[in-house]
Amino acid sequence: MEPVLLYDTTLRDGTQGENINFSAEDKIMIAQRLDEIGIHYIEGGWPGSNPRDKRFFDLAKSVQLKNARLAAFGSTRRPGVAPQNDSNVAALLESDTPVVTIFGKTWDLHVEKVMDNTLDENLAMIHETVSYLKEQDREVIYDAEHFFDGYKENPDYAMKTLAAAVEGGANIIVLCDTNGGTLPFDVEIASRTVVKTFNEKYAKLHTDGPIKIGIHTHNDSGLAVANSISAVQSGAVLIQGTINGYGERCGNADLNSIIPILCLKMNRSCISKTNLSRLKKLSRFVSETANIVPVNTRPFVGKSAFAHKGGIHVSAIMKEPRAYEHIEPNLVGNRRRVLVSDLSGKSNVEYKARELGINLGNNGFDSREIVSKVKEMEEEGYQFDIADGSFKILVEKFTQQFIPLFDLESFRVVIEKDKDQPCRAHATIKIAVDDIREITAAEGMGPVSALDNALRKALDQFYPDLDTMHLVDFKVRVIDGRDGTAAKVRVFIESRDQDEIWSTIGVSEDIIEASWQALADSFHYKLAKETGKESRS
Repeated sequence: MEPVLLYDTTLRDGTQGENINFSAEDKIMIAQRLDEIGIHYIEGGWPGSNPRDKRFFDLAKSVQLKNARLAAFGSTRRPGVAPQNDSNVAALLESDTPVVTIFGKTWDLHVEKVMDNTLDENLAMIHETVSYLKEQDREVIYDAEHFFDGYKENPDYAMKTLAAAVEGGANIIVLCDTNGGTLPFDVEIASRTVVKTFNEKYAKLHTDGPIKIGIHTHNDSGLAVANSISAVQSGAVLIQGTINGYGERCGNADLNSIIPILCLKMNRSCISKTNLSRLKKLSRFVSETANIVPVNTRPFVGKSAFAHKGGIHVSAIMKEPRAYEHIEPNLVGNRRRVLVSDLSGKSNVEYKARELGINLGNNGFDSREIVSKVKEMEEEGYQFDIADGSFKILVEKFTQQFIPLFDLESFRVVIEKDKDQPCRAHATIKIAVDDIREITAAEGMGPVSALDNALRKALDQFYPDLDTMHLVDFKVRVIDGRDGTAAKVRVFIESRDQDEIWSTIGVSEDIIEASWQALADSFHYKLAKETGKESRS
C-alpha cells in the first residue's frame, strides 16, 4: 500500500495559534527536529507576509535537511496581476525552496463576496500561478482553501478550481477543511469523489506521475484527526498537520495522533519505528520551544495517555497491560504511569514503588499500610496522583529509606510594599548539610520566588548542578473555602531538568508553609537523583 506523506505546517499554520510565537532561530531548530524524525515536507512560513519568515528562509539556505523537503507558502497571484509581476510570488521564488505551496479560493462565496472577484478570474489566478511556478522548476503543492464548504454549496465550481491547478501542473492537490466544520463521512465522500475523478479524467494531463491528493483539516469540531484519517481511507496520500495540534482557533490536525494511527492502527508506513519512538520527545521539544505547558491528556504523547488510577485497572495491567492499553507506550516514546490516590489499592502502591525504584520487600512494611497512609493524607488535602515526587519521598520516609540531603533549620520571609512600588519579597534561610550550616538571603518576585532563590543560593555551596532544574508550573488551590482566609490550601509545583519532569505537593492552612513543603520535596527529589543516594528520613 502506498506510503502516506507527512506535511508539517507547525512553523506556519501552527504559529497562528494563540500564544504561539517562534523566532526565526526557533523555527530552524524545530525544522531540524522534524527532519530528524522523518517528516517528508516542512512548511517554513509565508515569506511575503513578514520579516521573520523571510529571515527563516535566509537562514534555512545554509541548513542541510536529510529527509524533508522545505516548502515556502503563499497565495496565488493577485487579480489582474501577472505571476511574474506579483511581489508575493516573487518572494516565494526568492526563498529558494524546492517546494512551493500556494493556496487559492475554492468556495464561490469567498471569490464573489469576500474578494469581489469573478469566478473565471479566480480560475485563471490558480492556473497561471501554478504554471509559472512549475516553469521555475519547483514542486508545486496546491491548497484548495475551503474546499469542503465550497464542494457542499457548489460542487461543479469547486472541482473546476482543482482542475485549474492540475492543468497548471500542480504535483499535489490538498483538500482543506479551513473552517473545521466538516464531518468525517462528508470528508470521506468528497475525498473519494476527487480521487476517482482526477485519477480517471485528468491523469493524462499530468506528466509527473499519478496525481496525489492531500488533506488539511482544522479542529473546530474536534474532528481534525478523524477527518484526516477519513481522507486517507478515501485515497488521500498526504496529510498536513502540526505538532501538538497548534494552530488558529481550535488548532490543526495533530500529527502526534495521526502518525501512530497510520503506523500502528492502519499499517500505513510514514516514518520508521525508531523515529516513532521519538514522538513524545518531539512533542515536548516543540511545546518547550513555544513556552507552552504540555497538555497531559494529549493522546499517545501526553503524560496521562497511559496513566492508570483505579485499583482494578492497575491489578489488570500488572497481569496483562493490553487489558487497559490500546498500544505499548514505548512505541511512541511514552511510558506507563500508575497513579496513587484515595482510589488506590495495594497494586497501585506496589507498582508505583517499583517504578520509582523503592524496595518495599525488605523493610517489614505492608503496602496496605502505605495505602492507608495515602488515603489518610488525601483526606487532609494531599493529592498524590499529580505529585509523583512527593509520593516517592513519602514512601521512603514511611519505610525509613529517606536520606535528607539538606535540613531546614529556619526561614524568614518579608514582604515590603512602598506606596508607589510593587511588592518586593526577601527571604532568609538557614539550612544544614552534613552538619555544616549555611545562612543565605535572596530576593524574589514574591515570597515563594524569594524562598526558591534563597534555597538555591544556599544549596549551591554544596550541590553546584542545580542550575539545570527549573520550575515549570506553580498552582494554589483552596481545599475548602468555608473557613475563609484560614482555609487549607494545596500548593502544586512542577519542576524539570534536562531529563524529566516531576511534581510535588504541600498542604497547610498557611500558603507559605504549603509552598515550602512542595518546594523542599522538589529539591530533595532532584538532589537524590543527582547524587545517586537512596533517600531516607
